[in-house]
Formats: sequence, structure tokens, C-alpha cells
Amino acid sequence: MTAGVDIAPELFFWAVERAGWSEEEIEERAPYFYEWVEQETKPTFNQIQKFAGATYTPLGSLFLSEPPKESLPLPDMRTMGNKKVPRPSANLLDTIYICQNRQGWYKVYAVDAGFPELSFVGTARLSTRPEKIVRQIREILDFDMQARSAYVTWSEAFRALVRKIEDLGVLVMVSGIVGSNTSRSLDPEEFRGFAIADPIAPLIFVNGADTKSAQIFTLIHELAHIWLGHSAVSDASITADTSTDEELWCNRVAAEVLVPMDTLKQEFKGIVSEEEQDRLAKKFKVSTLVVLKRLYDADLLSWEHFQERYANEMERLQAFMEEKRSKSSGGNYYYTQRGRLGERFSSAVVQSARSGYLPYRDAYELLGIKRHSTFENFANMIEGS
Repeated sequence: MTAGVDIAPELFFWAVERAGWSEEEIEERAPYFYEWVEQETKPTFNQIQKFAGATYTPLGSLFLSEPPKESLPLPDMRTMGNKKVPRPSANLLDTIYICQNRQGWYKVYAVDAGFPELSFVGTARLSTRPEKIVRQIREILDFDMQARSAYVTWSEAFRALVRKIEDLGVLVMVSGIVGSNTSRSLDPEEFRGFAIADPIAPLIFVNGADTKSAQIFTLIHELAHIWLGHSAVSDASITADTSTDEELWCNRVAAEVLVPMDTLKQEFKGIVSEEEQDRLAKKFKVSTLVVLKRLYDADLLSWEHFQERYANEMERLQAFMEEKRSKSSGGNYYYTQRGRLGERFSSAVVQSARSGYLPYRDAYELLGIKRHSTFENFANMIEGS
């Protein structure tokens, strides 16, 4: 008979909590869980290996006497209902580790290639008036009202902004999953994005599980962190009123870049209706939630009316996202992967591999690709884009 191993009960709870398992998932994926917790039986080493793999838990951590205190490797500026979020999930941690690895590789590549430092990184201070940075970002991105009118949808506007930000030298990655693992979905309620500030290789990650219109706000919010020269994990919550000073500053910059107050007052037709929310959202290429907050900021909506409208709109958007996820077919793998990795990063890895600067096995790992044929197809698309 195979001997069982001793595991502290609280470590089992810690593992399923950081993996985000529900009671139903525990019952389905670890049927002996409560027998182990109550120490009625002991798991075998093989069972513990499988449990660690299923919960994305480092195997050695399960043999500790108590759960380790895991902290984010980047400054945590998230709030949840204006309260500090207690513990990061395995999905969030692994996403940051993956992006840190990519950013670290790209920085070495950029230095070797003689790329200059980016002049705008770290030029802002929290004492800087947001309007000054708004003018700089609008000008450098060419995203005034006339320019954005050329984009029919939020998706078009978002892709255009990503391209322009990447042209500045910033790595931009947009994904709703951990790495290339489609079974590990990211939760926009946990975080909406993060920024890794660096003078040569800054990186912005946007949670692709969020709505496209919300992703635009997150993108500019994280760009504001880069302008400050600060790394951060954000929930980019436009309604937060007790966030850190930096989050509130980045919110103000993003809101004014995307929905200029003077233009909003000119455009508003005087009645806040669902049709008017949608019309303004389409015109400014932002979410209806951002529109509502800007209407409140402009004193065009009372606090009580804003709260009611915001709650209703959140419910409507969540229902829309659920329906969209249920109908999603996955799309073209190569185009999707390019969005997850970003054009700038993908091009650098492909060129480095084909020139002999980077071993192919390392290129596969950085790109989340397993087969050479897949790499070749991806590389051909990147080089042809």
C-alpha cells in the first residue's frame, strides 16, 4: 500500500482559494479534498502532485507548515469596492511572471540593438497637472475627436491606439488568459491591467477578458503610469474615490484623454437615457460606464442618479459579456496570439530567432508556441503584417 503524505489542512484551502475554485470545482476535481482536510485519509505523493498541478500551486509550497505570504511583484494599487484586495490569484501572479520574463528578454534585446531610452517615461509627477500630460498624450497619439471619428467601432479604435503606443516603444499585451492556456481565464474583477515601467522597455498589459470599450480606458490609464515612470497593478476603476493618489491621477488623465470635458458638454443632449449613453460611448469610443462618470464629473448627473445608472449599466454589460463568451468561437489563433503578445514583442522574437540571435526553443517559450510549424506560420504572419 502506498504511504500517504502529511499536509497541513490550511494549505489545501490556500491552494484552492488562490486557484479560484468553487465548491463545485473542488468536488469535481478533488473528490478526496475534505477527507484530506479532515485528515480522515492521507493523500499519496502522486495525488499531491496532481493536486498541485491542477491548482497551479508550486509543489514545494504544499509541504510548508503554513501558507506562504504571497505578494505581487509589482506595486498593488487595486481596490475592490474601494477596499484593498487581500490575496492575488495564481492566474494574476503567473501572468505577471510571464510578462516580467518577456519584458526582461526584450530589454536585453533592445539594449543590444542600441535602442535609445524613451524620452517620455518618468517625465510626469503626481504634482503635475493632469491637463498637461493629457495634452502630451493626445498630441503624441493623434487621438483627438476628429481622428477617432475614422474608427467605426471600439475595437478599431482600440487596435489603433495599441499600434500607436507600440510605435512609441512600449510593449502592449492584451490577453484574457494566462499565457497560452485557454483553460485559465483572467478575471477583470480582480485586475484590469498592469504597467511595468522601464526607460527602454516599458510594458502595458490589458486584461482582455474585459469589454473592448473598458480596455481602452485601462490602456490609457496604464500609459499614464508609464508617464510617471511607475510600475503598478491596477483595477482602473473610474468610480474609485479612495484609491491611491497615483490611481486617481491616472484615472483623471485617462478620462480627459478619452472624454474631453469641454467636448462632452457640447455633445450632451440634456437627457441621460440608455440611447444617449450608447451614442456618447460610440462617439468617444469608450464604455458607457466612463460616459456616466464623466457626466457626473461635469455636474450633469446627480450622485444618486449616477449610482443608479451605473449599477444598471454594470448589470447590462455583465449580461452582454456572458452572452458573448458563450457564443465565442475563438477566432483565428495567429491573430489572437499576436494580440496577446503584441506586435513589437512578437517581431523582436521572430527576427531574433531567424537571425540566430535567439535559439528557437527559447523563441517558442517566449511566444507560448510548442511546434516549429506553428512558429513558422506565426512568423510569416508577423513578417507580412
